[in-house]
Amino acid sequence: MNTKDRAIAAFEAQFGRAPSAIIFAPGRVNLIGEHTDYNDGFVLPMAIQYGTYLAIAPRDDSQFCAVAADFDGQVDSFALDDAIVPNPQISWSAHIRGIAHSYRQRGLALSGINVAIAGDVPAGAGLSSSASLGVGLSVALAHVSGQNTLTATDHALIAQQSENAFVGTACGIMDQLVSARAEAGAALMIDCRSLETTPVTMPNDLSVLIVHSGVERELADSAYNERREQCENVAKAMNVPALRDINIEQLEAAQNKIPDIAFRRARHVVTENARTLAAAQAFKDGNHQQLGELMGQSHLSMRDDFAITTPKVDALVALLQQAIGKHGGARMTGGGFGGCVVAIMPQSLLPSIMQHVETHYQTPKGAKPLMIAATPSSGADLLS
Repeated sequence: MNTKDRAIAAFEAQFGRAPSAIIFAPGRVNLIGEHTDYNDGFVLPMAIQYGTYLAIAPRDDSQFCAVAADFDGQVDSFALDDAIVPNPQISWSAHIRGIAHSYRQRGLALSGINVAIAGDVPAGAGLSSSASLGVGLSVALAHVSGQNTLTATDHALIAQQSENAFVGTACGIMDQLVSARAEAGAALMIDCRSLETTPVTMPNDLSVLIVHSGVERELADSAYNERREQCENVAKAMNVPALRDINIEQLEAAQNKIPDIAFRRARHVVTENARTLAAAQAFKDGNHQQLGELMGQSHLSMRDDFAITTPKVDALVALLQQAIGKHGGARMTGGGFGGCVVAIMPQSLLPSIMQHVETHYQTPKGAKPLMIAATPSSGADLLS
């Protein structure tokens, strides 16, 4: 049974009727631009064909009732006209309740809803299953509540607010915005300050391969928040709103005023912004070699300056880079401390590269790695 059908089946089993609509919101892979989003910088992600399906129908009362197909049909139900607080008994409930809370915080009217949720983004991979869930839920609530003036960007901001204020993850806007606004066949250049997005068409002869290292991202949340604070402290020390507002020469000139660790964190962000802009141009020019070089530099910067890779992930990146050569590149993608590696290469090389990885790489548990040949997909939408 595919993921969409699992959502429908869970809905019918819980509510005894067919859903009135189906919504899909994609996960994402970030091609380059890591930890730049919350520094008001630039990112270049693309939506993928995996994400979250939501089977929905309006209710006659003010209840929000959600069933999770991926958690053995576990149900969370709460009243939308009462104070919305976390349910500590259900691990995924904060992501559900946080969206409703964000609506309330914005003064948006809410109507009761039944929703069944099923996702196919691999757990612990850093491909933004939580952002796809949040964006999908925001679209669902708008549909049943008549909030027809909300834009795709509004849904992204609602989902980000939920993550920041209710779930407790100090994430930037990248994951939610690409899940909401992506266009099929293209990556999405995002200016995380203005929220301006520019589609960057993926050449037809280029393939994107995601390889799950098998290293679970257990330290990601606390380390993510720590690095965000370090970056913000450097921006304050340099009297600018964010690291987006300085170049490498300015940062180096102030090096003796900044603690070494904080300097290296900032150096990653400043140089990563420059790499991301250059990578978008390399895509447009069809310059696979330059794109690969930029990806390689990005990975070294994440490893040496931002300190968010692991030895196992580093080994996987090196394996891919060696196999791809000058025809593309590879780097860790996502928040860090495990998760996935993304590689870009000509389509003609994809089968042999996948075989090479399967032959020469094992996860920490000794298994073959999960590999996804990713398709650049469109953003969240009502399917029926």
